[in-house]
Amino acid sequence: MKKLYILTVVFLLSFGTLAFADDQRLHILFSQQQSDVQIQGAGTVVRILPDDTDGSRHQKFIVKLDSGQTLLIAHNIDLAPRVANLQEGTRIAFYGEYEWNAKGGVIHWTHKAPRNNHEHGWLKYNGVTYQ
Repeated sequence: MKKLYILTVVFLLSFGTLAFADDQRLHILFSQQQSDVQIQGAGTVVRILPDDTDGSRHQKFIVKLDSGQTLLIAHNIDLAPRVANLQEGTRIAFYGEYEWNAKGGVIHWTHKAPRNNHEHGWLKYNGVTYQ
C-alpha cells in the first residue's frame, strides 16, 4: 500500500511539473510573439463563444492556463467532432498549433490532418479524445 501511495505522489508531481512546463513554454511563445509551434497543454474553460461559420466551421472557446494566460481554442468541426457538452469552469487538454496574438494566442489544428500534411492534434474532455 505504501508503494502505491509513493507511486501516486510521484505521478501527480510529475504531471503537475509537465503542465507547468507547458504553461511556461506557452508564456515564452507569447512573450516572444512566436507562431506555428505544436504545443500540448491544459486549462480551464472560461468562456464559450459562438461558432465561427465563415469558411470551415470552428467551435471556439477561451481557456485559462494555470499561469493565468488565456488562449482561444479554434476547433475545426468540419474535420473533427464538436466537443460535446462543453461547460465553463471545466478542464480541457489540448494538442495543436499555437499562433500568437495580443490576447494570449490561438490554438488550432486540434484535429487529424486530412492529407497527413500537418501533425495531428486533439482535444481531451471528460475522458473523450476529439480529433
